[in-house]
Amino acid sequence: MITPQEIQSVKQRFGIIGNSPLLNHAIQVAMQASPTDMTVLITGESGSGKESFSKIIHSLSLRKHGKFIAINCGAIPEGTIDSELFGHEKGSFTGAHEARKGYFEVTDGGSIFLDEIGEMPLGTQARLLRVLENGEFIKVGSSKVQKTNVRVITATNVNLIKAVEKGKFREDLYYRLNTVPIFVPPLRERGEDVVLLFRKFTGDFSEKYHVRPISLDHEAQQLLMRYAFPGNIRQLKNIAEQISLLEENREVNAQTLSRYLPQESAKLPMAIGLGGSESMDFSERDILYKVLFDMKKDMNDLKKLVLESFQSGGINPSLMQKHQGLFEDIDTGMISKEPVEATSPYSMPLVIDSKKSPANPEEEYEDDVIEDIVHEEDDNSLSLERKEKEMILKALRKHNNKRKYAASDLGISERTLYRKIKQYEIE
Repeated sequence: MITPQEIQSVKQRFGIIGNSPLLNHAIQVAMQASPTDMTVLITGESGSGKESFSKIIHSLSLRKHGKFIAINCGAIPEGTIDSELFGHEKGSFTGAHEARKGYFEVTDGGSIFLDEIGEMPLGTQARLLRVLENGEFIKVGSSKVQKTNVRVITATNVNLIKAVEKGKFREDLYYRLNTVPIFVPPLRERGEDVVLLFRKFTGDFSEKYHVRPISLDHEAQQLLMRYAFPGNIRQLKNIAEQISLLEENREVNAQTLSRYLPQESAKLPMAIGLGGSESMDFSERDILYKVLFDMKKDMNDLKKLVLESFQSGGINPSLMQKHQGLFEDIDTGMISKEPVEATSPYSMPLVIDSKKSPANPEEEYEDDVIEDIVHEEDDNSLSLERKEKEMILKALRKHNNKRKYAASDLGISERTLYRKIKQYEIE
């Protein structure tokens, strides 16, 4: 049983500030997992301090005298990550002038921390799974199987379950990594820890630059605890250092503090959403479908306008009024408002070659031109719908009628797919 005194000792050793129950629970799980060789998956938002937990696990383990390497998988290019992790032989690729050991070979007997594991390419995931299951790996450009004894600690700020559903992360690797899960709470869920951390950062600044430390009044502390801090501890540290540098009055109130807290509405732009979980399913392909259907509708309306103009013997004002929506986005400044002179080609009489035209020109329009227009309209409309239906059927067959995976493959939400299935009466 791990006592509160032991948890406090770990906090002091690794410079962790805070007394939040969620934080204490995460530290307790890390301490319990440390003596084992079980793989650990640390989850939490970016900037919440996940790397500190990997150091706790290694330092309290039986491998504490071995090497510890922290690697950000998202910072290594896809073409070189296999070489970085597993090494390569001389001449295995352009620029490989000599053999190189990978991190799994170098840290044999120690621990390796793979941060941002969700960014790892699928091919590298397969190699990592083999290391976790058998302790074996093969260098790039080699056929020799090598052994390694490394403890793997991973971390991510993305939802790996959703990544598995989208085919971006291997399901077997996820369950292999998630043997011991540790959740690091975001700063907004740690209550008064925000004030303690702010005091720590302003104290460090004052000690380094020999200035009087900043202090917050009660209202300023309450405002600090209510703020969401999307950037977590990194953002809080930046704000603390800004105030310590710029404010001459070292007693900061809520009004002064609010000038340093970005408005929550000024967050980074996000995709158009419907609110709640629906916004997560909204994709670029949904937007593309809407644009295509709007274009198809406009084309059909335009064809109807031309057809009606032929039938009525010309475009009259009432017909233009009926189809006014087709011309709302046309720049009227580009259209001359002056009357058309008699020499204009639009006012010249239509000359028809008598050798090629029938006795009654109206018959030509009715039997030829108008018939083609109607046919083309139906053909275009049906062609687009037919192609869409074929794509949906193909995706459903591919995934054994599982709508969730079919929708993901098509790039649309499951709700949109369900609506299309009802529309096309697909069973």
